[in-house]
Amino acid sequence: MSLLKRIVKDWVPPAVLRIIRGLSNQGIRFKGEFDTWAEAASKCAGYDADNILNKVLDATLKVKRGEAVYERDSVLFYEIQYAWPVTVALMCSAAKNKGKLNVLDFGGALGSAYFQNRNFLTSIPDVNWSVIEQPNFVEAGKQYIQDETLKFYPTIESCLKEKSPNVVLLSSVLQYLENPYDLFEKLSLSGADLMVIDRTPFRSGNLDEVFIQQVPENIYDATYPMWVFGKSKFMDFASKHWRLIIEEVSQEGEFKVNGVKFSFQGMIFERRK
Repeated sequence: MSLLKRIVKDWVPPAVLRIIRGLSNQGIRFKGEFDTWAEAASKCAGYDADNILNKVLDATLKVKRGEAVYERDSVLFYEIQYAWPVTVALMCSAAKNKGKLNVLDFGGALGSAYFQNRNFLTSIPDVNWSVIEQPNFVEAGKQYIQDETLKFYPTIESCLKEKSPNVVLLSSVLQYLENPYDLFEKLSLSGADLMVIDRTPFRSGNLDEVFIQQVPENIYDATYPMWVFGKSKFMDFASKHWRLIIEEVSQEGEFKVNGVKFSFQGMIFERRK
């Protein structure tokens, strides 16, 4: 068992994970499945709506000012709920690279994961955190959030012109992309040593399914098309570039929709030599 895997297992007792999973999936709803992504997308109001950006920006500014410790999907948290495998992966990457951590955070909103892990990042001598997001989020990030450590970019290409990541972070984002495998392949060629996936839905087998996710009304009014990945298919695709170190069920836990069972999972991959 690798050092990274042993650390994750030691830091997150199974009983704690079970309690978190039982509490965290309340209010999440799904519809489907649908024949195509286009069919599901035609029935959704997605993440580019201005009201969503405004809520996320307001919450992130409160975090930056120290009024809360971090936000996720515009929800403020006053005690940090760490995604421990992600945190451990970041720390191990920094140790492996002699105190340098350069994160490419695709779909990272206005720096949610950065602020969530900020207390640990202060112990790393050299940190660069690059968020790649939609244009309206990038504009807001550059105007209100960006600093010497946290930067915002509209494309992978624009980020890689300035940064050389050693970690790619995909936290609850692959499932909301129309062509996730193309994106995963492009990021696999970024030169990073670790690929960290978190809060991503998988089912058994080789078949990917399309659903619609309804965001809980207490967060904001939005619906998204969402992939549930066939795990065997996804792992075969990832294995071209990556070796799986560890996988865990994420906080959202397990669901069954119209007979389809799936669970949100986190995975840490190490680049194949």
